[in-house]
Amino acid sequence: MSGPELITLGCRLNAAESEAMRGLAAGQDDLVIVNSCAVTGEAVRQARKAIRAAAKRRPGARIVVTGCAAQIDPAMFAAMPEVSAVVGNREKREARSFSSSSPSSQRRLGSPVEDAAHLQPEIPAFAGMTGIDADALPFPFALSEVEVRDANAAPVARPSTSLRTNGGGGVGVEKIHVSDILSATDTAPHLAAGFGTRARAFVEVQTGCDHRCTFCIIPFARGPSRSVPAGGVIERIRALVDDGYKEVVLTGVDTTSYGPDLPGHQTLGALVERVLTLVPELPRLRLSSLDSIEIDDRLFELLTQEPRLQPHLHLSLQAGDDMVLKRMKRRHTRAQSVAMVERLKRARPDIAIGADLIAGFPTETEAQALNTLALLGDCDIVLGHIFPYSPRDGTPAARMPQHDLATIRARAARLRHAADARRAAWLDTLVGTEQSVLVERLDGRGHAGNYAPIRLASGAAPWGAITNGVRRGDVARMRVTHVADDMLVGDLV
Repeated sequence: MSGPELITLGCRLNAAESEAMRGLAAGQDDLVIVNSCAVTGEAVRQARKAIRAAAKRRPGARIVVTGCAAQIDPAMFAAMPEVSAVVGNREKREARSFSSSSPSSQRRLGSPVEDAAHLQPEIPAFAGMTGIDADALPFPFALSEVEVRDANAAPVARPSTSLRTNGGGGVGVEKIHVSDILSATDTAPHLAAGFGTRARAFVEVQTGCDHRCTFCIIPFARGPSRSVPAGGVIERIRALVDDGYKEVVLTGVDTTSYGPDLPGHQTLGALVERVLTLVPELPRLRLSSLDSIEIDDRLFELLTQEPRLQPHLHLSLQAGDDMVLKRMKRRHTRAQSVAMVERLKRARPDIAIGADLIAGFPTETEAQALNTLALLGDCDIVLGHIFPYSPRDGTPAARMPQHDLATIRARAARLRHAADARRAAWLDTLVGTEQSVLVERLDGRGHAGNYAPIRLASGAAPWGAITNGVRRGDVARMRVTHVADDMLVGDLV
């Protein structure tokens, strides 16, 4: 093995940050980095499972745990005997956090078999509502005086997530390197030198979230919203294109909140326009999860008129009932979601809509659950991500009257079944069409511009080698011949 082993759970932003950490810890063959997710209780459980599996596979390795779950509950991970160090979301930007000479990294435990990335599916980051609610924090945080981002305003007392401020102690505290993320003002992105064997590259343009959805713990793991200046984003994309990448995904925690913290009138639409204008060699640009209510006019125009911006949107909708949306503290109504999708589809009929939907939210009635079920059709959702509601300690939703697990699972299964049926019907409509495909795997699998999964009937060659006129990492034109195993199959045109 050359360099650290990365186990990445969660969203596309985590994927981008993992590749940056691979570069920061280059040459450390004895290191396993677990980049955790905290969006659900199941995500945290999978992180713990991945740690134990790594320790069993590699008994001589150092295991460093980072990511959102580690930021929120570092003591839990530090108490695990398999863990050598727990590193916060700010600290994972620093090479010294992974050094074997770091006092907290001296101990090890940890070793090799399958890549544990399969343990958790990719989960788009959530967005939410405004305000700091000290009562909503995941455990009792003290108030500390921290800088505010408005240079003209006086410092204010806000909840601190620093273990130093809050007197963190107990078993494994010497392993913990986690600072107060709520006071973060830095905007330096995680800049990966490459993406290993990935065919597409992820570029962080924003992190953190200023909203406060009642179900979501992520703002306390990522801190306030911070945007990466456009110049840094463009420089990074140019370098990736020079390295041969044909598709770049702009990613963040709340990507559509990009810009207000930067000088001038910055928006995600303006950033996308600059990328497309200043990096004309980039064939394909894609966006990660978006908050539909924040799609600005310029971004809408580009999404519907620019062919290099791929015809696929993943929307953070969460529910299809206005009362549930209100209790979630979402900032859109059902009608606004439907209207946005209708506008998008009128302007660009081939655009594919994906969405996050939560099943079994506290107090959700059967009628309200059916409204969310109907949203699949009303918003023409063909790539649905269905999440059974998972209470996160300290969030307002966790204090609401809860459904029993059987009800949550049944509603999630119903939603998932309907979403799967819509996806299958959509794939059938693509038979006979021609699709532009990024070839991502050795067997010729990849994704079309609309994010439909597709494979080349004849397979593909290893990275860089040419077989049948296509190689992994290429953008190929394919004619879809049929559907097999929930995937399009096609031949080169």
